[in-house]
Amino acid sequence: MGYKILIVDDEPELCRTLGKILTVSGYETCFTTDPLEVETLLATEGPDLILMDVRMPRRGGLQLLTHLRGKGCQLPVIMVSGFASSEAIVQAMKIGATNFYVKPLKIPVLLEEIAGLSRSKPRQPAGRERGLETRDPVMENVLKLLEKVAPTNVPVILTGESGTGKELAARALHQLSDRADGPLVKLNCAAIPEQLLESELFGHEKGAYTDAKTTRIGKFEEAQGGTIFLDEIGEMSPKTQAKLLRVLQERQFERVGSNKVRSLDVRFVAASNRDFDSMIREGVFRSDLYYRLSVIKVEIPPLRQRRADILLLADRFRLEFNEVYHKQVMRFSSEVEKIFLAHNWPGNVRELRNCLERAIIFSEGSVLTADCLPLHYEDVRLETTQGYRDLLVQVDREKILEAIDKAGGNKTAAADLLSIHRRTLYNKLKVLGIPL
Repeated sequence: MGYKILIVDDEPELCRTLGKILTVSGYETCFTTDPLEVETLLATEGPDLILMDVRMPRRGGLQLLTHLRGKGCQLPVIMVSGFASSEAIVQAMKIGATNFYVKPLKIPVLLEEIAGLSRSKPRQPAGRERGLETRDPVMENVLKLLEKVAPTNVPVILTGESGTGKELAARALHQLSDRADGPLVKLNCAAIPEQLLESELFGHEKGAYTDAKTTRIGKFEEAQGGTIFLDEIGEMSPKTQAKLLRVLQERQFERVGSNKVRSLDVRFVAASNRDFDSMIREGVFRSDLYYRLSVIKVEIPPLRQRRADILLLADRFRLEFNEVYHKQVMRFSSEVEKIFLAHNWPGNVRELRNCLERAIIFSEGSVLTADCLPLHYEDVRLETTQGYRDLLVQVDREKILEAIDKAGGNKTAAADLLSIHRRTLYNKLKVLGIPL
């Protein structure tokens, strides 16, 4: 994984020149001349370091750094300026800048510092994966478990409903492991016809069967030195399961149509949205394969059980699709937030992401309104509105009954306590069904 540097400067030529120098030095780069785009780039590009000018239109570098630190961004930030004063340097360091360079930049010195920062780069936490970010205690424990088992080579089984983020969890396991520089190879077992699945996994020799016109390597060989992710493994036939078990036990395999034994060096991660205990009882999944794969079992909770994450994830997807579709949606309307929190999200994080993508495409202004949401959220919208009205009615009832009680049953005195006319109180009593 490369070390990525975000350059923020209102001079396009400087951005391009510095970007070329850093690229030649082995770093990935991206840049913007607009400081208001930085938050979006942080979400979409995932940089490891920010190089930022002090004097910029619309938002100065020190103001932006203060904003980012207030948002919890802990990335190292190197400030640069052609008009540096001792006060600006001191202020930048107090806010949290890693260092301060005066233009024209001393490139060798800057590169030496960046090299040091890149060597000390911490491994990316699992929660950086969009969809695995969380404020929920249960999901936080899931992320801690992923981080703990990632450096090992033991097989992991991921369970959970469709759309909860099992593929993201597999990617996090790979990125946090010692195999991160190797390939991550995914195979959806449900998407491959049974007669082709064995060839997809093991590869085949030319002439192994009628349509085998050329030799082809399989997913096992593609994943050598890395991780193989077998998604929807519950859809694999018992015959292929038996062959997979042998591979797990012996760490060897042969291509279809070949007798040559090949050694295997991969980390196995498997996933299913089906219940393994039920599949084993029904005889559709081998118990010995399950026990071999499930050294560690991680269950990803559905989105409806981590409601504290709904608006967090929605905001991340807003930033992502703002960038993709060149939009400037800055926030959600209160009605949209109510709909998001009231909906059960049967499609989980995948449904939320798809919903945001469609909504951002149809958005016009800086506020995302309910009419941008897909039509099937209209029922949630109506339920939310009715629920809010019911809540107001309940609050009204409790306040009136409390006032009548304080007034000893005297309706005129109760109306005075509520600061309303006595006739208004009688009308409310009638509407609420409270005896006069």
